[in-house]
Amino acid sequence: MQQLSLALAVMLTAMPVMAQRQQLLLDGPWRFQAGDAKTAAELDDSTWARVVLPHSFNAVDGEAGGAYYRGAAWYRRVLQRPAAAAGRRQFLEFDAATMAAEVWVNGQRAGRHDGGYARFRFDITNLLRPGRNLLAVRVDNGTLPQVAPLGGDFTVFGGLVRPVRLIETDDAHIELLDHGGPGVQVDTEALTSAAAQLKVRVQLRNDGALPARRLLRLTLRDAAGRTVLQQSQAVELPASAAHAASVQLNLAKPHLWQGVFDPYLYRLSAELLQGTSVRDNVLLPLGLRQVAVDPQRGFLLNGKPYPLHGVNYFHPGRPGHGVAVGDAEVDEDLRILMELGVTGLRLVHYQHPPRVYERADELGLVLWTEIPLNAAMSEAPAFRDNLFQQLRELVRQNRHHASVAVWGVGNEVYRSDDAIRDLLGELHRLAKQEDPARLTTYAHCCAPDDHPMALQTDLASYNRYWGWYDGEFTDIGPWADRLHAKLPAKPIGLGEYGAGASVLQQEDPPKRPQPGARWHPEQYQALFHEAYARQLSARPFLWGHFVWLGFDHASAGRNEGDAPGINDKGLVTYDRHFRKDAFLLWQAWWQREPVLHLANRRASPRPAGTVAVKAYSNGRQASLEVNGKPMGTVPVVDRIATWPAVPLAPGRTTLRVRDERGATDSIEWDIQP
Repeated sequence: MQQLSLALAVMLTAMPVMAQRQQLLLDGPWRFQAGDAKTAAELDDSTWARVVLPHSFNAVDGEAGGAYYRGAAWYRRVLQRPAAAAGRRQFLEFDAATMAAEVWVNGQRAGRHDGGYARFRFDITNLLRPGRNLLAVRVDNGTLPQVAPLGGDFTVFGGLVRPVRLIETDDAHIELLDHGGPGVQVDTEALTSAAAQLKVRVQLRNDGALPARRLLRLTLRDAAGRTVLQQSQAVELPASAAHAASVQLNLAKPHLWQGVFDPYLYRLSAELLQGTSVRDNVLLPLGLRQVAVDPQRGFLLNGKPYPLHGVNYFHPGRPGHGVAVGDAEVDEDLRILMELGVTGLRLVHYQHPPRVYERADELGLVLWTEIPLNAAMSEAPAFRDNLFQQLRELVRQNRHHASVAVWGVGNEVYRSDDAIRDLLGELHRLAKQEDPARLTTYAHCCAPDDHPMALQTDLASYNRYWGWYDGEFTDIGPWADRLHAKLPAKPIGLGEYGAGASVLQQEDPPKRPQPGARWHPEQYQALFHEAYARQLSARPFLWGHFVWLGFDHASAGRNEGDAPGINDKGLVTYDRHFRKDAFLLWQAWWQREPVLHLANRRASPRPAGTVAVKAYSNGRQASLEVNGKPMGTVPVVDRIATWPAVPLAPGRTTLRVRDERGATDSIEWDIQP
């Protein structure tokens, strides 16, 4: 039977009984076994593997291509607890468990959660006992008919893929059981450069047997930590009941959140006091901004056009771990994407780790985040109810983030009948009911552009791959013009566009590859994005456009490019080691800092002869040298400088480029006879 390490046992036993909310990370050790079992309490876990969270049992087979294990698995661990202090509550918090989770404490069922990507909590106060406590969790990543997603072009990594915590707080506390949300909701009722009018709603709960009188104190601090507002009010909390308190805050001369140009954040703390003692507290970031979309001018931030462009970001997965990674991987990914120059991200195709939303607030990234209605749907009431649950969780857990601008209600459902139209309409209405201030969209692919299913939400978004799956590169601009003329009052944008590429496969100039084949030369992806960049930049009416993908990701059903089990349309490789040429092309379009990059650096060895050389730049002109010999200065057109006929002789050859700002880049090619 599992025994805690001495250090962790001491830490748990000594967990202080304090007035304020306490959190304890339950990262390990856990016992784990794939497969099902009869009961939670009568298992012999002595031979099970020891694991540390986050953990996925598909970290190997989910990345190999083809079939991978989808089904039940068990996690167990022991908690040593002192006798519970009077007037305290204990909750288990899961940041995600894929796809469904059932939890037992000491053989008694604490609850079940359906949905693999949102935070959820259970009150386990009455299930804990002094001393040894056994925690058991059954997860299941099989295809469950009532749980979204029912399909999708990605591996469904099973397990406790995000952190688990034990939370302890006072009987009278800020609500913890509202769909995993923080219990504090902030609405901006009016916002100008002169003043901000905020309505703060705090959900409270008293689980005690007697009524409680408390003081609710709200404090707003600026980015330097200085208090700029503080307001308090007495609250009477009935026994064993919920209560909601509303407070109006008026802030003079607010400092606005201006996206990547000035991501200014206040901090709002909500404290519940008994006398002078803080009994519970929640701290939230607060960015003051307004978002809107104009069918002609595109995305508006604080009333002004804001260039919204970026990538589809799947998950900070890594080889050998799948999606069971932590904050460090999120931070690395966002550093790379800020280097790229994105102003926004589409978070696909499900709710992302909390760290993504937190860092997006701080970096100024505008987010489109969505629920996992993807590829397939069921008309069963239980499936609809699960979608509604996952949408409520997405909104209530993330509506306090300034970065979140768009709620996505689905992606590429492969049917176009009344059922999907009605479902998308219902989801739109629920999102607006939950959060009237933000916009909604659906990523449409597979029916006519003006089909009713594409128009149920505030914004129309389309996934288009001309030049990859069908059509030609040059189709994207005329398509956008025709649709804009047909739907002049509807904001339209591009949810996805992209092409596959392997850094191990080089062909210059490339022939058009087959999407499902094993040859995806890096050069073709670059040509694809060169063409799209020219056309999209000339159409400011698009409310946003997002490259598919930022990073290659695991997709067990694929067998193409240089490896099975990978969708290789990323601008960066799955291991994050290589930025593909298309990354540098978009960097030249999006980055404000100087960019100069010689393309085709991996296209070596190559034959002698005459070759076209190109560089990506956000400068005005660039000069090329080959082995120190000048090849001329050319203008930069659509972020590309081209030398169409450069002679290359056999031997080791150095190419060096310089622009008018002094930026340089160089590569070496092995030129063979």
